[in-house]
Amino acid sequence: MSEIRNESIWKSGKTKIDWVRANMPLLNSIEKEFSEKKPFKGIKIALSIHLEAKTAYLCKVLAAGGAEMYITGSNPLSTQDDVAAALVHDGLNVYAWYNASDEEYHRHTSEVIKAGPNIIIDDGGDLVNLIHNEYPELIDNVIGGCEETTTGIIRLIAMNNDNALKFPMVLVNNADCKHLFDNRYGTGQSVWDGINRTTNLIVAGKNVVVAGYGWCGKGVAMRAKGMGASVIVTEIDPIKAMEAVMDGFKVMKMEKAAKIGDFFITVTGCKDVITEKSFMNMKDGAIMCNAGHFDCEVDVAGLKDLAVETKQARNNIMGYKLPNGNWLNVIAEGRLVNLAAGDGHPAEIMDMSFAIQALSALYLVENRDKLKEKIIDVPKSVDNEVARRKIKFWGLEIDSLTPEQEKYLSSWEV
Repeated sequence: MSEIRNESIWKSGKTKIDWVRANMPLLNSIEKEFSEKKPFKGIKIALSIHLEAKTAYLCKVLAAGGAEMYITGSNPLSTQDDVAAALVHDGLNVYAWYNASDEEYHRHTSEVIKAGPNIIIDDGGDLVNLIHNEYPELIDNVIGGCEETTTGIIRLIAMNNDNALKFPMVLVNNADCKHLFDNRYGTGQSVWDGINRTTNLIVAGKNVVVAGYGWCGKGVAMRAKGMGASVIVTEIDPIKAMEAVMDGFKVMKMEKAAKIGDFFITVTGCKDVITEKSFMNMKDGAIMCNAGHFDCEVDVAGLKDLAVETKQARNNIMGYKLPNGNWLNVIAEGRLVNLAAGDGHPAEIMDMSFAIQALSALYLVENRDKLKEKIIDVPKSVDNEVARRKIKFWGLEIDSLTPEQEKYLSSWEV
């Protein structure tokens, strides 16, 4: 069973999936191995990740390994209906469509949980929270799960600290082959892809305010600098603020940055990062967007209440006129700009992230009776295997330690 908009548009989705498949050699190699060994035979996998072509290919790789897939999106504005249709055409179970209402989104995520999954692949923690809060009777079916994002990991750790987490979760985002590349280079490029295609405005010479200097914020700031912007970073962490200064960026409080920014990008994972106090200080025509998981970093609801007039400034850009006469613009309703206004991370980046996902799911199945902890790091062997394969596909070679070097590095006696 599935619930999608229109299965007849599957050919367009297949074209998108075929394109990314040709640029994801890691997943190609894993798909071949899974097809031969069928490690997920008899396993149900519930997956909630932004439903576009790269995610679709991950689903097909897991299905090739014998998994019975139940798929939904992790954001109402990131699902691509033709991609969902292509998966259904290939026999996978999909419950998602673009611009779902809150009720529809909840129904779709509920459907994949009601299937009784053995493995959960999550992006932001929605499925994990749902099964714990609304379907606890299905928890015994779950071997474990994998979490894709920083935000989701924060929620998992909080659950575990409260002894509320009932099954093991692998922290995929913490793998080096995920956050060092996906969060920095993937977010850095895809955020600006979304902004540029939506606004059609130049970045060079503008003041760009980046809220949050984690790995995602580093990527966004780096790309803005590369396009000629003057970059301002706002932070709450003194060490990250110091790092931003040493990377060549200005650092100041949002209250001050609000007065001079042209573009504002929030990348914090927190709420209420840009609020009324900042809105009233912003220049006429300022543009705001969010690259954090949830749509609460820019207080769009507060901006709506404050506005005396609204208008569709451009496709996927809403304008809000303030009492002082200034117009402020928000891209994609404050949802993830790189997916709600673009195609998400480049295929080559997601090749690494989703290779980690696929191999982490395999690790859970192969070690189902050995897992004692609820919070599990991606095994270093998995991280290194993904890196080794990627290097090989690039046609590169690296050195190896000799036995004498290994002994030298592990000994305290010189």
